[in-house]
Amino acid sequence: MTEQRLNIGIILGSTREGRVSPQVGKWVKEFADQRDDANYEIVDIRDYNLPLLGESDDVKGITKWNEKLASLDAFVFIAQEYNHSMAASLKNALDLARDAWNNKSAGIVSYGSIGGARAAEHLRNVLGELQVADVRTQVLLSLFTDFENGSVFKPQKLHEANLTTLLDQVSLWGKALKQIRG
Repeated sequence: MTEQRLNIGIILGSTREGRVSPQVGKWVKEFADQRDDANYEIVDIRDYNLPLLGESDDVKGITKWNEKLASLDAFVFIAQEYNHSMAASLKNALDLARDAWNNKSAGIVSYGSIGGARAAEHLRNVLGELQVADVRTQVLLSLFTDFENGSVFKPQKLHEANLTTLLDQVSLWGKALKQIRG
């Protein structure tokens, strides 16, 4: 019997104009696609036109969002730091789903002036409440050393080791938690 491959979503956490998260997500996906442990896909919150929690009766985007999350076994979050926390669009997207997150694994690739560490810290707190097992290793990207002029992503090669470990951990935990979900 062959083991079914995991489906891992690379969640782009920002929706603002001029964002660099698509560049970071593309880097993660291209790196991950060299592996043979899972199917990786970019999931862009912007594509779902999510309303703010509690401010709309329109559930079309929310339903589509939850269906996408339910189809995934694990996540890699691209989290940018805004005012010492994660982007509001990411927090809102997390809040608009509940069961679809449960008993899945996640890794965090963050960026900001200090590598997005504070955004990742806040994201970990929310993931715990949503019963997502976030892995220890994360990739911290600096706006000063990994982005040219703050807008063109040029990651240092040293991040590849952490990204490898992060993906190994997400995959391992993802397989274990898939057993729990049945």
